[in-house]
Amino acid sequence: MLRNVPGFDELLHGCERSAVHLEMRDSYAVDYEESGFAAWKAGHRLDPADRASWWRPWLDLVSETVDRGVVIRRARVVSEPVSEYIRFEHSGSFTNIAAGESVRWLPRRRASDLCLPGNDFWVFDDHLVRFNHFTGDGSSMGGEMRDEPAVVKLCSSAFEAVWNRAVPHEEFRL
Repeated sequence: MLRNVPGFDELLHGCERSAVHLEMRDSYAVDYEESGFAAWKAGHRLDPADRASWWRPWLDLVSETVDRGVVIRRARVVSEPVSEYIRFEHSGSFTNIAAGESVRWLPRRRASDLCLPGNDFWVFDDHLVRFNHFTGDGSSMGGEMRDEPAVVKLCSSAFEAVWNRAVPHEEFRL
């Protein structure tokens, strides 16, 4: 286990081939999304034609990483009917796709026979895992880096199993 938990800037800048992200919560209460979620609940929707209004540092980082040839994929395991927060994420996922990510959705009922780690995670270049830890209400508690081959294999195979069953964003209906 690695003690140092680098930021996503450092992790993606060091990435050479692939970065995959598995999300398994139905809601998050992370600081950088709370104002967007509140605005969305009040009726605000991002305008795909007004890129300047939604393009943000994260999307710059993703775009730069993809432009270097790194494949970034994100899969979300969600309960149905989906939560209000998942509706918010779904409505804004076009921004991730515009930056170069591929996004898929898997209804939780279709994941029952999959072996999934207990936490959301990223796998970088098939050799480094960053687990994301959250409180019960979805607030971030930071992360944990792991590089043991068995942990990397578990997370990589879990991601691929979800990815293979998941529905591409463009086809997923709420």
